Amino acid sequence: MEIIDAIDLYRQYLLVEKGLSTNTVASYEDDLNSFFAFYKSIENEKKNVDDLLSSDLQSYLNHELSEGRHASTALRRLSSIRGFYAFLSKEGYYHGEMPDIDPPKMEQRLPNCLSVEEVDLLLDAPNMESPSGIRDKAMLELMYASGLRVSELVSLEKKNVNLQKGIVTIFGKGAKERKVPMGDFALEYVVKYINEVRDQFHGSKSKYLFLNRSGKPISRIYFFKQVKKYAEQVGIDPTTISPHTLRHCFATHMLEGGAQLRMVQEMLGHTNIATTQIYTHISTKRIMSAYDLFINKK
Repeated sequence: MEIIDAIDLYRQYLLVEKGLSTNTVASYEDDLNSFFAFYKSIENEKKNVDDLLSSDLQSYLNHELSEGRHASTALRRLSSIRGFYAFLSKEGYYHGEMPDIDPPKMEQRLPNCLSVEEVDLLLDAPNMESPSGIRDKAMLELMYASGLRVSELVSLEKKNVNLQKGIVTIFGKGAKERKVPMGDFALEYVVKYINEVRDQFHGSKSKYLFLNRSGKPISRIYFFKQVKKYAEQVGIDPTTISPHTLRHCFATHMLEGGAQLRMVQEMLGHTNIATTQIYTHISTKRIMSAYDLFINKK
């Protein structure tokens, strides 16, 4: 069977039997095209299924890494190609061994984290003379004080904010409920937003807490743009920041302040504590960076 026909058969399998979306299937095809383009470029074109070897994937991986491809990207492509091999084997078209890959060590990317001073600048950026500025200030303060995901922030319902106790009830991933404190600053500005601004917007009877001027819930895209705008306004590189950065800052600053890892895990809503532990690496990195600066100045 020719490779072009095998790919077409695989495409139909992914669409019909696996029920994958057209976008996902297109990504699989892009990975396969990259794989076969590589062998064509080195004059070892794979025209038929019989030309496939189990060692082909390791050679392709070595090429991808030598080209500076991130390990995560290379492994994602290999997963697509290995799935293609498995499909052909199952259908009786490929009779060789399944590829055995020596995976590269995944690089650990630490989330970007601002200093406490930079967070203060960012949170003070909104114009408190305008209704939208008061709302944005309340959103920024709440996200940082409670470590919310941006999706949790924009979908927060008014009934789930207990202003008397300063507690927010969040329904995170998997609809898991958790209760987190708001902190005095966040509480102050959320109350100010509710009392002075929210009822000015159309649709103030909406169940959602944060609304735009049309009375619709604030969108993730809007808040994403606002965070970048405020960052640029106070001299923080907007390409290095997103709403999620405030969640990273919350966790890192909590740990640097002496909070227990388990408590931070619960507040973030992490199922696995290993996910929370990455913030201990950020804290250590920041402390060592400060130590190096101190030593160099002596």
